[in-house]
Amino acid sequence: MKKGIDLASLTFIPEPTKVPLQRTGLDPVPRLAELRATDPVHKLDLPFDFSVYLVTDTAHVRAVLANRDDYSNDIRHLLPGTDGTTSGEDIGGLGFTDAPLHTRLRKIVTPEFTMRRLARLEPMIEAFVENRLDELAAAGADGTPVDLAKLLSFPVPFQTICALLGLELSDRDAFARLGVQRFDITSGAAAAFGAVSAQREFLFDAVARQRVEPGPGLIGAIIRDEGDRISDADLAGLADGVFTGGYETTAGMISLSTLVLLRDPAHAELVRTGSRKDVDRVVEELLRYLSVVQMAFPRFARHDLDLLGTPLKAGDVVLASLSASNRDPLTAGASPEFFDPARVPTSGHLAFGHGAHRCIGAELARMELRILLPALLRRFPDLAVAVPQSELQFRELSFVYGIDQLPVTV
Repeated sequence: MKKGIDLASLTFIPEPTKVPLQRTGLDPVPRLAELRATDPVHKLDLPFDFSVYLVTDTAHVRAVLANRDDYSNDIRHLLPGTDGTTSGEDIGGLGFTDAPLHTRLRKIVTPEFTMRRLARLEPMIEAFVENRLDELAAAGADGTPVDLAKLLSFPVPFQTICALLGLELSDRDAFARLGVQRFDITSGAAAAFGAVSAQREFLFDAVARQRVEPGPGLIGAIIRDEGDRISDADLAGLADGVFTGGYETTAGMISLSTLVLLRDPAHAELVRTGSRKDVDRVVEELLRYLSVVQMAFPRFARHDLDLLGTPLKAGDVVLASLSASNRDPLTAGASPEFFDPARVPTSGHLAFGHGAHRCIGAELARMELRILLPALLRRFPDLAVAVPQSELQFRELSFVYGIDQLPVTV
C-alpha cells in the first residue's frame, strides 16, 4: 500500500469523512454550515500519511475546482496496479483523469452534449415520459400507493442514456442496484469499487461488440470517427462516465424534486402552469437546493502550495463539498437553506461542479427535468406522497444523494 492506504480494499469509512455525505432529510447536516462559517478549509483527523482537507465555501471550492495546474484528479496512487499498467480510464472515466488525456477524451464527447445536438432528443424524452406516466397511472388506478422512483425516476434517464450511447435496455433492475452501490460508501470503498467493476464489465462487452458492428449511438459514432486511435479501455471509460452520470444523478433529482414541489402547492402549481422561464427558474433552484452530487471528485495537490492562506503539501487531498457551497449565503443569497424559486443568487450554483471537470451532461439533465416535472404535475394534479417524510428511507452515506423508493398516490 502506498502512503498507508489501498482505497479499493477499504471496508470502513473514517468518522470524520462522513459529515459531507450526511443529511437530515433533504438538508446537509448543520455541521457543514458551521465549518463553512468558521473553518472553510477544515483538516480532517484521519490516520493517513497525507492530509485531507474539506472545503465548504464557494470561494475555496471554485478555487480548487478551477485550478488544473496545482491539483490533479488522478487517483491511481491510492489503488492497486500502480506499476503504470493501469490507466485513469480503468477506474472510472473522465472524473479521475488529467490533461492531456482528459482534454482529448472530453473533446470527443463534448459535441454530443451541446444544446443544439441535445434538442433532437426532446421528442424521444417526451415519449419516454408519457409512456412511464401511463404506467404510473395504470399501477395507481385503484388508489393504492405506487413507487414513483421505480416507475418513473429511474426508467426515464436510464432509457435516455441507453439510447444516446446506443446500449440495449437489458438488466435494468441490476443496473439500478449497481448504480446505487457504486456511490454508496456505507461499507467503505471496497463495495463501491466492486459495483464499478461490474458496470464497466458490461460496457467493455458493449464496446467490443460495437468494434465489430458499430451501433447507432455515441459509442458507435466514436468508433467510426476515432477507430484505433481510441482504445477499448478509454472508450469504455468515456461510456462509463456518460452512462452512470447520465441516469443515477438525474433519477435522484426527479424523486427528490417531486418531494420538494409537493411540499408547497404554490410551487407545484408554478411548474404545472408556469412559462418555460418559470420552469427553468424552478429547475435551477432545485439543482442548487438539492445538490444530489454532494462532493466533487477528490483533488490531489501536485506540489506544495497555498490554498487561499492554508499551506498544503504535495499529495494532500482536497474534498470540495458541493452541497455546502450551494448553501453559501455569500453566493446563494438570503436564507439559502430554504427552497425559493424566486431566489436571485449572486453567482451560479455548483450542482454540476466547476472547471474542466464540470459535468458534461448538465444540459441533458436540465432538459429531462424541464420535460418531466411539468408533465408529471399536469398529468396528476392530485399527486401526493403516500407516507410522512419521516418514513422515507434516504441514502445515508452516498456521493449521490437520493431516495430509492418514493410511494405516491396518483
